[in-house]
Amino acid sequence: MISHVLLVTLFHYALSAYTDPHCIGGKDGIVHLFEWKWNDIAAECERFLGPYGFCAVQTSPANENRIVTNPYRPWWERYQPVSYKINTRSGSEDEFRNMVEKCNNSGVRIYVDIVINHMTESGGQGFGTNGTFYDADNLQFPGVPFGPTDFNDGSLCHSGDMNIHNYGNTEEVRNCRLVGLHGGLLDLKMGKDYVRDEVSGYLNRLVDFGVAGFRVDAAKHMWPGDLIVLFSKVKDLPSGGRPFVYQEVIDQGGEPIKAEEYFATGRVTNFRFGLQLANVFRRQNAMKYLSNWGTGWGMWASDSVVNFIDNHDNQRGHGGGGGVLTHWDPKPYKMATAFMLAHPYGMPRIMSSYEYNRANNYEGPPHNSDMTTASVQITGMICTNGWSCEHRWRQIYNMVGFRNMVSGTALENWWSGADYQIAFSRGDKGFIALNLEGFDINQNLQTGLPAGKYCDVISGDIENDRCTGKTVEVHNNGTAHIQVCSTCDDPVLAIHVGAKIGSPPQRFETQHQV
Repeated sequence: MISHVLLVTLFHYALSAYTDPHCIGGKDGIVHLFEWKWNDIAAECERFLGPYGFCAVQTSPANENRIVTNPYRPWWERYQPVSYKINTRSGSEDEFRNMVEKCNNSGVRIYVDIVINHMTESGGQGFGTNGTFYDADNLQFPGVPFGPTDFNDGSLCHSGDMNIHNYGNTEEVRNCRLVGLHGGLLDLKMGKDYVRDEVSGYLNRLVDFGVAGFRVDAAKHMWPGDLIVLFSKVKDLPSGGRPFVYQEVIDQGGEPIKAEEYFATGRVTNFRFGLQLANVFRRQNAMKYLSNWGTGWGMWASDSVVNFIDNHDNQRGHGGGGGVLTHWDPKPYKMATAFMLAHPYGMPRIMSSYEYNRANNYEGPPHNSDMTTASVQITGMICTNGWSCEHRWRQIYNMVGFRNMVSGTALENWWSGADYQIAFSRGDKGFIALNLEGFDINQNLQTGLPAGKYCDVISGDIENDRCTGKTVEVHNNGTAHIQVCSTCDDPVLAIHVGAKIGSPPQRFETQHQV
């Protein structure tokens, strides 16, 4: 057991660490390239994510996982570890290392989704994606190696069948098995030094490869004190500072486990964010109330959260439930994403999905005849071959550029013309207006921007110093006539200083920095 004094010391040290995303060149925003192959991520960093100003990619888990073949290769097999060897259907260790290097050289950070709460489901034997044998019947994972004494047992879990049934019981949630499709996921004893050493050894290898951060799966199911000790064993980044950490803690109120218990080891994934915005952009709660969005809505401090409209779990109705907006609802989804990227609260994460049969929401990524993951194909700016690629929708990637241009400015010049019409500026750098009413916005509004002509980055781009979409003229006093139709596919207008006619084009730094 760790001493109380050491734990307190580590806690106070950790409070000032793990929250810096280490973005390069003024970039902001994460894109989750869910189930992408390492080679495809490397190419996307070079050709798109770096030039268009994305800070980072969240990858799928990098470590060896259980192979599930009956009757298909579901996405969730990636969340059943067999070992910490880096070989999955996304690619080999060499391909992983090449991806990290190319993305870093493109000014894009890599954050890896880490599954460290558990191994596979209980029961059964098989092989992992690196060919490693495992025996879940006898709690034997020789690829690490882990054995029976490395898992929580009946001395700590008192639920009878070892599975979690009562989320009102903190000890049960953290000491018992998170329930999978067919059985409980074998819960690692993270309070044991040997277990923490094996897990931190894996994380340190990722840091050595150039990985800048981690998304911690199922963090709610681990004791905060154990995570403090675990991350104290992880190296600083080669460029300096602690790795960026953001933890999956589903806290929607009503349960004893609270998100703030995990602030000592980084940020938390803010599940309240997408659910609340879904209510607004489905016209179930007035948009005008977004004037105090963030902490005013009972959410945590801005530098304690990673926000998202949807994620790979809840877009399928799992992990915090359904009710969120997804790429299946493109109009309100793009509007909610535009608001997220325009608003200063928190760090945004964009979901990049693949198409799947919604009657079979366990369906894995697009695949070839041998069940290997299909490559992402690009036609113009759009992904094909079964990949959705929301991050390549103009209304989204141009708002990533907007966010970068307005960085460091406050929300000003708030306006609400009706329950579902709002506009605001970000200092003197950007302005956005959104309309979900049954009539147009047709107003002279204060934009806060310098005089000049600006391109609306929702309807088009600035190319050769001309607008391919709408043009907005801002007068000397900062006002402009703003028109946002109610029947348009995208009832949003956004302008910023990086898309001003007659101004030098904006560029993002892509210097190498590991």
